[in-house]
Amino acid sequence: MEFSLSLLLISIFVFAIIHLLISNLGIKTQKSTKLPPGPKPLPIIGNILELGNQPHQALAKLSQIYGPIMTLKLGNITTIVISSPQLAKQVLHKNDLISSYRAVPDTLRALDHNLYSVGWMQPSNEWRILRRICATKVFSSQQLDSTQVLRQKKVEELMDFVKKRSEKGEALDIGEVAFITVLNFVSNTFFSMDLGDYNSSKSQEWKKNFCSITEEAGTPNIVDFFPIFRLLDPQGARARMTKYLRELIDFFDGLVEERLKLRGLEMETKTCKDVLDSVLQVMLEENSQVTRLHVLHLFLVLLVAGVETTSITIEWVMAELLRNPEKLEKVRNELQHVIGKNEQLEEKHISKLPFLKAVVKETFRLHPPAPLLVPHKSQENVELCGFIVPKNAQVWVNVWAMGRDSSIWTNPNEFMPERFLESEIDFQGHDFELIPFGAGKRMCPGLPLAYRAVHILLASLLHCYDWKLPNEDKEEELDMSENFGLTLRKAQSLKAIPIQS
Repeated sequence: MEFSLSLLLISIFVFAIIHLLISNLGIKTQKSTKLPPGPKPLPIIGNILELGNQPHQALAKLSQIYGPIMTLKLGNITTIVISSPQLAKQVLHKNDLISSYRAVPDTLRALDHNLYSVGWMQPSNEWRILRRICATKVFSSQQLDSTQVLRQKKVEELMDFVKKRSEKGEALDIGEVAFITVLNFVSNTFFSMDLGDYNSSKSQEWKKNFCSITEEAGTPNIVDFFPIFRLLDPQGARARMTKYLRELIDFFDGLVEERLKLRGLEMETKTCKDVLDSVLQVMLEENSQVTRLHVLHLFLVLLVAGVETTSITIEWVMAELLRNPEKLEKVRNELQHVIGKNEQLEEKHISKLPFLKAVVKETFRLHPPAPLLVPHKSQENVELCGFIVPKNAQVWVNVWAMGRDSSIWTNPNEFMPERFLESEIDFQGHDFELIPFGAGKRMCPGLPLAYRAVHILLASLLHCYDWKLPNEDKEEELDMSENFGLTLRKAQSLKAIPIQS
């Protein structure tokens, strides 16, 4: 996440001219005395350089100096950073003027994604309908219960693959197999088909596309700091994003077209076999406000966000357990106690695995899949703790910083799942100390499926197999560095060898 020196110098020169023109025109800026405190901005570029290549970590350090609400000036954009559960609750739960609106990165304006995507569009009747579709047609308990058999089959396929690697003594790329399995979880739930294959390069193409989308969306872009350059797209970021999104949109459009033809042959049957059928039925209703473009962008955002966040969480959990062998042994003992060795593991067993659930919570605390959540935007001037959050300011909620705050957590940098065995804190959006999926109106709609997928996959990987690092690597030397983007992936892929129990 570094700008080349030449690009930065050219940008500063251009921005200086623009700044002088604006100053000469007598355009006033928001009075800084009402803004929350923050580091003094440099001329023109403001605090851009403060972000470094790990913004979530840099912002956490700054919050220790300036407090849980602070102001950064990123080029022309005022940014308010929230770093405490109390203020997060004010922003995400109690203040519609901030919680409902999105600050949209320029890359996600590609193909008008921001106008049709449930994740990025501004509040509207169409947005509410799409949220309702997610709640009732995609991620409802009834829908997920009805597709449990499909996920169970995908787990069995995963375990067959793990068994073959175990017999050969070969290491698995945990992130890769998690990605493929979750991809098939979601694609079978949505479209009744596999998109991933453990023995095909096609899965790598999907993963590369998804990673490219989240990286482009999370990488600093001059246009986001200086919107006047939007038409120029000087870094080519929106052009690259257009290519990535177009590949997915064209694929989903082909699925929709095929399914519509099939429905026509079946005399427009109302039987809904999967999520695609259910969503198309809503689209085809008389006077429906859901268009084909809404459907395409809905599947795009749900697939990318759902697969990315779930698979990287599984990789982080496995990395933490391998670094802490005593915790790994404790999870495995729990699984063997609750589930017989020859008993089939099912989603209903999750509620009987308190330590596994605590391990997942602890991983979300240390490694939230979206460290700054998805950016919000203030629709009007909003008073917060005696300060003004100005109109059009973007608002970041640093859940990574909240997860490592010593005033909230004892020994915050240690992996201690036991802390959740005696705590009622959960990540369902009600306890603001732990909100990896956000909270309020913009909370991630895919949480119900992510919850099932993370726990059942981890339980399956750990139930019948012990795990060790390859090449006699030492647990304490395992690389835990982060690769920042819209999502927070491990910088170094985790490889481990499954050992048959």
